[in-house]
Amino acid sequence: MLPASPTLLAVDDEPRLLNSMRDLLSLNGYEVDLESDSRNAIERLRTGHYDIALLDLKMPHVNGQQIMQYVAQHNIPTDIIVISGEASFETAVEALRLGAHDFLTKPYTPEQLLKRLDNTLAQRRLRRDATAYQKRLRNSEKLHRFLVNTSPDIIYVLNEEGCFTFLNKRVTQLLGFTRDDLIDKHYTTLVHEEDQELARFTFNERRTGKRATHNVELRLRTKGGSGGHRSFSTQLMCIELNAIGLYSSTGHDNERRHVGTYGVARDISERKQAEETIRYQAHHDLLTGLPNRTLFKDRLNMMIAQARRTGHKVAVMFIDLDRFKIVNDTLGHVIGDQLLRAAGQSMQECLRDADTLARLGGDEFVILLPQVTDHKSASAVSSKIIAALKQPFVINQRELFISASIGIAMFPDDGSTDDELIKNADIAMYSVKNDSRGGYAFYAQAMGSEFSQHMDLEMDLRRALSKEEFAVYYQPQFDTTNRRIVGIEALLRWQHPERGMLYPDSFIPLAEEIDLISRITLWVLDATTAQMRQWMDAGIAPPRLAVNLSALDLKHTTIVDETIQTLQRHGVPGNRLELEITETLIAQDITRATHHLTALSHHGINIAIDDFGTGYSSLNYLHRLPIHTLKIDRSFVRDIAPERNERSVIDAIIVMAHGFNLKVIAEGVETEAQRDWLEQRNCHTMQGYLFSRPLPVQDIEELLRASQADQENPGLIQANRHNA
Repeated sequence: MLPASPTLLAVDDEPRLLNSMRDLLSLNGYEVDLESDSRNAIERLRTGHYDIALLDLKMPHVNGQQIMQYVAQHNIPTDIIVISGEASFETAVEALRLGAHDFLTKPYTPEQLLKRLDNTLAQRRLRRDATAYQKRLRNSEKLHRFLVNTSPDIIYVLNEEGCFTFLNKRVTQLLGFTRDDLIDKHYTTLVHEEDQELARFTFNERRTGKRATHNVELRLRTKGGSGGHRSFSTQLMCIELNAIGLYSSTGHDNERRHVGTYGVARDISERKQAEETIRYQAHHDLLTGLPNRTLFKDRLNMMIAQARRTGHKVAVMFIDLDRFKIVNDTLGHVIGDQLLRAAGQSMQECLRDADTLARLGGDEFVILLPQVTDHKSASAVSSKIIAALKQPFVINQRELFISASIGIAMFPDDGSTDDELIKNADIAMYSVKNDSRGGYAFYAQAMGSEFSQHMDLEMDLRRALSKEEFAVYYQPQFDTTNRRIVGIEALLRWQHPERGMLYPDSFIPLAEEIDLISRITLWVLDATTAQMRQWMDAGIAPPRLAVNLSALDLKHTTIVDETIQTLQRHGVPGNRLELEITETLIAQDITRATHHLTALSHHGINIAIDDFGTGYSSLNYLHRLPIHTLKIDRSFVRDIAPERNERSVIDAIIVMAHGFNLKVIAEGVETEAQRDWLEQRNCHTMQGYLFSRPLPVQDIEELLRASQADQENPGLIQANRHNA
């Protein structure tokens, strides 16, 4: 019996990993000793009594393989589970052959580790029970026959002609043959035809001592056929063979006569299946079953070598799924994974048998088209894939829509190596994504320069916050009835050291792409709230300050707490802040938007729908969400034609806003005709160049002071029309 609390030794040179492992295992009833020095680990294994050792392979001084060799050479009765960050097939197989009971790849989940421990302890318990049973029968005259017939291995004896004279019962359990089926039959009856030559020198072994057969792998037939490997059918079984020649004395000068062969065949089908699984996982994406980067590059290099000989071209296509991130973030990873599998299958159906589709990770795929004659072949495949992916995917009774951006690089025109072709196809894909999305493009040298500039801009953007290169400009919102400033919208600017003043459209999408937008949003909230506090102290504060939220901000669970903490830090009431969000953001996840916006409104914060009318206008969310303001998009204002009297989208928005008792603001007002037309329709709150451009802090403060000094000045709006 194993002790009530199994004893474990965890060996790793990372203290934090050891401590977390101890906490996990202690909670689950294990007694755990930790060791970060591999030399001390060997001494502990030599002198201690551990059921299991959790062993890292890469250790200073003495590595994990050497520790396993020491354990094997000294017959230390400790089972070893290898936990390694190196997941190659060769590493795993080597660990198993050195005696490891199991192999676990970092990072692992707690459930995986506990399951492996349970399995190892169960096997250990079985071995101890078997050992105890053997001890009780050691002095029995039936011991030898019992051991032979209950052995997990096939034990056999051949005569000098190579025919079976003895087989234990295990042969029936493993191969389906009864002993009577095989007695007096030649050993070739069992051996697979492809292994006959090897069996002639091993299965029918005549040598003894160190020269005898040890751990040779063969395939044996099972009763009923000779098909595929037993790992995948019941036609063949893989064995590991140990055999030795049997000799008898002739009585003349110690002369011996060969009388047969004694052998032990161990079933290693499970080990071979594990090796096959590891080999498969090393070359395939586990989610989609498609080849991974490693296998793709292997095939690409083969096709490049072949193309050099034949003069054909090779096309590499880099595919990125547009809008996948929205689906994944909104509906969750389970739906996202199903969509990836469906998209992969749809693309596979567009290809020839000789083509290769691989998944690199995330929503990025690559395709290898060998032996193409010109660009037309790659164009045709790209068009088929784009058309296939435009069809709706039905996942869990929900229709989902995506598209694809495809970049294509051709060998030898666009690169002579696998890395060059993949890189240039990636660059071509980004040019499509930055341009229009949902199309394809062939690589051109000019794209490399554009991509380099894109990467430079990304690096500059990551440093912009620490270098204090961002600035906030402020554009006033006017009530045209009484000529008063009723609000100010904060607008972000980036004073790039080389490119000059950059506007949000040129860097906010990049900030969202590299997951920097939340830090920028928090910086804007902090800077504008601090500025509002200064204006309040000076007695010139506007009624409210509007700050834009990105489409990704509401996906962060901490946005509500961080906003409230910022207001409290600067002592600004919530009703002084208005957060502007777009309709698209709400439509992506109405449940999450409702939760976050309701929590913000409970602290007095106003919520405005920006660019209203351009997205998914819905009475449903106007009713469900705590919305205070609708902003008419500048595209509608720009299309105002005073000479036409028919009703417009703006009329509908204004009526809708008044019906829900919401404020309505028209943005982008640039002419007096637009202003007058809006006033006639009871839209009296406006912002735009007619009144004021976005201004830096010093200039907006002058405007606030002037407005505070003379709120009744009817010339205020016109006076600031050209203020820069």
